[in-house]
Amino acid sequence: MNADLAPHRDIALRHGRPGMTLTSIPRLEIGVGQVISGTSPCLYRSMICFILQGWKEVAIHDNLLRYDTSQYLISALDLPLSGQIHDAEDGSPYVAVSLVLDPALLADVAATMAAARDSETLNSGIAINPLTPPLRDTLLRLLALLDTPGDIPALAPMAERELLYRLLQGPQGRLLRHIAQPEGALGRIRRAVEWIRDHHNARLRIEALCAASGMSRASLHRHFVALTGLSPIQYQKQLRLQEARQLLLAGDHSASDVAYAVGYESASQFSREYLRQFGAPPVRDVRILRQSIGRLA
Repeated sequence: MNADLAPHRDIALRHGRPGMTLTSIPRLEIGVGQVISGTSPCLYRSMICFILQGWKEVAIHDNLLRYDTSQYLISALDLPLSGQIHDAEDGSPYVAVSLVLDPALLADVAATMAAARDSETLNSGIAINPLTPPLRDTLLRLLALLDTPGDIPALAPMAERELLYRLLQGPQGRLLRHIAQPEGALGRIRRAVEWIRDHHNARLRIEALCAASGMSRASLHRHFVALTGLSPIQYQKQLRLQEARQLLLAGDHSASDVAYAVGYESASQFSREYLRQFGAPPVRDVRILRQSIGRLA
């Protein structure tokens, strides 16, 4: 266990509940534990994630990435991934904090720094790097504001700017600068991802996706796969299945009704793909999930 993060963990556990907690600091969330065990599909937003206790594995590009309390993760765009959390060695629950990235704020902070010449090519939309003492200290100042909520409006923006400044100085400064550039390849793929999310329950039209991103079909496919590890069609399928799971958990909808609601034209195809994704047919998977949630309640 990383003793340097003990103050961070104390604050996070005071203000976080099991699952995900949206804090009073804009775009800052606390994650404690997890309602299901094993690998679970999840949507990584464009964010920074710091693990305060335990560790996590994330699958992308057929690779398994592991990160823990000595590292931080940057996701440059919304990514449907599979991940698995692990408790600390002493059995203490997984604890993490994440900050959703604001491209406009990143651009504003980057503009105060020395100009850098970055290549257009990016090999991945996700990166893991060591957590440095300046980053750790800045993160603590941001988290500490949760104990003095009256200070958040004035001081949280300054702490967030400092955190972004430290990150821009680090090994992933290039990736962060790409996030702040809407007309670069990453910015265009982010627009493509947004289009897919807005139209995930309709038939995917590559021509419309090219128009939304401002890229040719070949360029779109090449950059999309490089950054997300998925083709646009695979990306849409992941979103549909994740939404279907949430709909099934939220109410008494039948599997066939949910299949059509998220855009499937065949209930049998939906059931096959759901089984491949989650390891069980829709009805049985939701029953297992509800039983797991009930044990934690």
